[in-house]
Amino acid sequence: MITGYLTDLSIPEIFHLIEKGQKTGLLTLRALLETQTTPPSAHYIWVYQGRIVAAANRLDHQGLISLIEQYQWASDRVVAKLVQRCCPKSKPLGLCLKNHGVLQTEQLKQLFQTQVVQQVCALFELPEAQFKLEQNVPIPRQEMTGLSMAATEATLMGLRSLQNWDALADKLPDPNGGLVSTMAERPRYRLDSLEWQIWEYSKGTVSLKAIARELKLPLEKVQQLAFQLIAIGLAAEVPLLVGTLPTQAIEPLPAQLAEEPETENVSPSFLQNLVGFLKNAKPKSLSASA
Repeated sequence: MITGYLTDLSIPEIFHLIEKGQKTGLLTLRALLETQTTPPSAHYIWVYQGRIVAAANRLDHQGLISLIEQYQWASDRVVAKLVQRCCPKSKPLGLCLKNHGVLQTEQLKQLFQTQVVQQVCALFELPEAQFKLEQNVPIPRQEMTGLSMAATEATLMGLRSLQNWDALADKLPDPNGGLVSTMAERPRYRLDSLEWQIWEYSKGTVSLKAIARELKLPLEKVQQLAFQLIAIGLAAEVPLLVGTLPTQAIEPLPAQLAEEPETENVSPSFLQNLVGFLKNAKPKSLSASA
């Protein structure tokens, strides 16, 4: 079991852990409220081998049935009878109802969108919460539509819909840093136009500041888009050299070395005497042979 707070491990990091580790079990998040007058709200996310298969804010296994009733696609009595008589415990409720003609494929997709995608996206808005990841917890088949999504795909959807990034402000990449792609192939995710543009710069040579100038986007928006690519494993943050390398200060030479040596003036009379001496002087070898 893994426990902690979102201040220590963010939702994107938790989902990355779930997918890469192919975790199976139950992720529980409880929002931390400033007052104790009401109990903190709880969110339950069931995962199977790294994929999200169901979500609810209750543990009575009636969430999906209640949702079907809200859409008026079937009454809880009809569903209850089918569950008792026709639906094996090993089969997701949604697929069972589809096989018996109660639900259509598009209705299953809509149920999954409401039950899972919307609830998961809401998790990213939690400013503070405590989480608990229990592995190998039985997954309630009555809460399953039969559809699933990768945990990192849920991260991408959640971050796209996020309006307030305050809780992730300290997780955003350095504006002076760059991105480097972690994939040799094109991403398997359906990126939008802005995400594609940012990913095209993931060569590890251009800073986020420069990207923002090139694309004429606010720097904070570029940081958020870069974080999305990092969170789903498409890119990694890399530091870049900014400016020039530091140089050692060069001190001036001492004054006595910097100045040119002064030349001593020679008087004209000294030169005349020297020339006369040289003319009168005879080599010793010549005088000896005379």
